[in-house]
Amino acid sequence: MKTILSIILLLAATLTLSAQSAFYDFEVNDIDGNPFKFSQLKGKKVMIVNVASKCGFTPQYEQLEKLYKDYQDQGFVIIGFPANNFKEQEPGTNEEIKSFCTLTYGVTFPIMEKISVKGDDMSPVYQWLTEKDLNGVSNSSVKWNFQKYLISPEGVLEDVVNPWVKPDTAKIVNWIEGK
Repeated sequence: MKTILSIILLLAATLTLSAQSAFYDFEVNDIDGNPFKFSQLKGKKVMIVNVASKCGFTPQYEQLEKLYKDYQDQGFVIIGFPANNFKEQEPGTNEEIKSFCTLTYGVTFPIMEKISVKGDDMSPVYQWLTEKDLNGVSNSSVKWNFQKYLISPEGVLEDVVNPWVKPDTAKIVNWIEGK
């Protein structure tokens, strides 16, 4: 019985590690259509955010950009994924989204191509973020635009932060700073 339990625990640990390391296997396209490999994020703390330009939370772009500028040299990166899943609050094309982000909020953190963050056409990245069977940590659902997923330097999902929580709150800053 003890041997069987040991084998089960070893198998569970192996499956968890393989699920968690899968974060770095993703490749998506950035807002300009160029490949963006998550493997380049190894060793960095990553915040993934689904963004929209016509949402009540859209001013969070300003806080996201400040956070990115303040901490990018300390191994922190924000990845924005435009999505039109909530009341069509991101109706624009990739070009329009890029122009809006740049001209309105001076965004310099990486923005990816527009995707779906829920439903039958949910992107594989968001499937990983929201399904425990894939991320090895927890299930979640994307509640609205500007939901934040915090990923460790090892590619482990560490926390999900609700959309109404501003990016520059103590909880997120403390996570970035390792407090």
